[in-house]
Amino acid sequence: MSTLKFTLICAFVGAGVWFGGHLFGIGYLFFAGYTILQFIVLSSAWNILGGYCGYVNFGSAAFFALGAYTTVFFYKFYPLPIPVLIVLGAVVSGIVGLGMGYLTLRLRGAFFAIATLAMAVVLQTLVVNWDYVGGSRGAYIVRTESVPVFGFALEYIEYLFLLMMVLAIVSLVASRSIARSQLGFGFATIRDDELAAEASGVPTLRLKLIATTISGALMGMAGAPFPYYIGYLQPASAFGLEYGVNSIAMPIIGGTTSWVGPLIGAILLGSLQQLATVTIPSAVNLLIVGLLLVTFVVIAPNGIVGLVQERLRAWRAK
Repeated sequence: MSTLKFTLICAFVGAGVWFGGHLFGIGYLFFAGYTILQFIVLSSAWNILGGYCGYVNFGSAAFFALGAYTTVFFYKFYPLPIPVLIVLGAVVSGIVGLGMGYLTLRLRGAFFAIATLAMAVVLQTLVVNWDYVGGSRGAYIVRTESVPVFGFALEYIEYLFLLMMVLAIVSLVASRSIARSQLGFGFATIRDDELAAEASGVPTLRLKLIATTISGALMGMAGAPFPYYIGYLQPASAFGLEYGVNSIAMPIIGGTTSWVGPLIGAILLGSLQQLATVTIPSAVNLLIVGLLLVTFVVIAPNGIVGLVQERLRAWRAK
């Protein structure tokens, strides 16, 4: 399937979900759908570095928060439309991702993972002490009730839902295109055996820098609309543990070796968490993530996609 057809199918599915929610007046669909779409972007972005290249990144929340605080900064300095803020968030987070990669990608395994976690802690400390963006007190974002789009007045949550739908499609198309390109094959050589790849002349450092830049930029894009969604942004919410944990758990549950795995993991885990939010205490969300993560690591170490592929190979072998 060509990239254009895949993009059109994703857009058609997204438009169908939006039209259904709008037609039947299901407001909560847009609130929950926004979060699930946000998780799709985060999990796909994490998978570019963590799944394709095999470098586990514990700093996902930092890139997400960079996008969010880029929005807060320009909200106070010079208010801009959210699509422009998304681009700016991608640029800021992409540059930080490039810098982080240059400083840490000579580390491997657990050392790299610890370095990314340390980067998140450093960035959170800087934000907490930066009074212009609210510091430890946080910052309020005032939004209008509706937004005019092509002559129609959309409720703001529907507008944010559509923006996040576009970002989810962009992240899926980017992840799928990378997996099917020479860039993706280069990432796979790093994941399988980096030393052998270097010995064969593969520019491993350059490829890893590209991966960290793309991954960071996508996470920043996911974070840019977040202040308008939540209305009040503080470091504890922007650098929340749930973003770092979910962005890792979702690809692992779905499968890290293809673009489909993060999509399945994000929809499954995101839907369960949204269901838990309205039925049981929200504090149970991370418990659900932990239980599912342990279950899939034991039962299906290659994720849902890997489990299905194994069953299909076994069925064909009979």
